[in-house]
Amino acid sequence: MMVREVATIGLGANLGDPVDQIERAVEAIDSLPLCQVRAVSGLYANPPIGPQDQPDYVNAVAEIETALAPEALLRALKGLERAAGRSYTRHWGERMLDLDILAFGDRRIDTAELTVPHPEIARRHFVLAPWLEIRPDARLPDGTALACWLEAVADHPLRFLRAMRWQRRADEPRATGAASRRPDAPRHPRTTPTRRSS
Repeated sequence: MMVREVATIGLGANLGDPVDQIERAVEAIDSLPLCQVRAVSGLYANPPIGPQDQPDYVNAVAEIETALAPEALLRALKGLERAAGRSYTRHWGERMLDLDILAFGDRRIDTAELTVPHPEIARRHFVLAPWLEIRPDARLPDGTALACWLEAVADHPLRFLRAMRWQRRADEPRATGAASRRPDAPRHPRTTPTRRSS
C-alpha cells in the first residue's frame, strides 16, 4: 500500500502577475503525480525580505497530500519553478515563482538539498499567517504551535489581498467542482493586515 503524507508548501512570486503565478502553481501542484491539494490559504502581499530594489511579494500556503518522497517532491516543485520562468540569479532576489517545502508530516530532514521544517518559519509573517489560516492548530514535529510565534512578527507588514479559487480549510472534507471553492472564506483572526509605511 502506498503511504501518503501531508506536506505544507509555501508559495511566493513578485514578477509578472504574481497572483496568477500562484494560482497556476496550485493547479500545477494538484496535477503532479501522487499529489493532491487539500487546502490553500488566501493571498497575502508583503515587502521583500532581501534586496529592496524589487517589487513586493504575493504569498500563500498550501497543504497537500502526497505519496512522493520529500526529495522527489522537491524536484517536482523545482521543475514547476523552472516551467514558470524562474531564474536563480541572486539570494532572496526577485522571482517568477518560489515553492518551498515548509513541513513534511512529522519528518525532520537536514540535507544539502532540503531542510524540513523550513528554518525560517518562526520569522516569517507571510508564512505563519496563511498557514494558520488553513490550519489554526498547526504544530511542528517537536510540538511547537505555530501560533506562539505570530505575535512576535505581527509588526512585519502583511496585507491580505483576497481568497483563492482553491481556498478550503484543512479540516473540511474535500469536495469537487464549484463546491470546493470558498471565495468568501474568512482569514485567521490573528492575521489582521498591517500596511507598509511610506
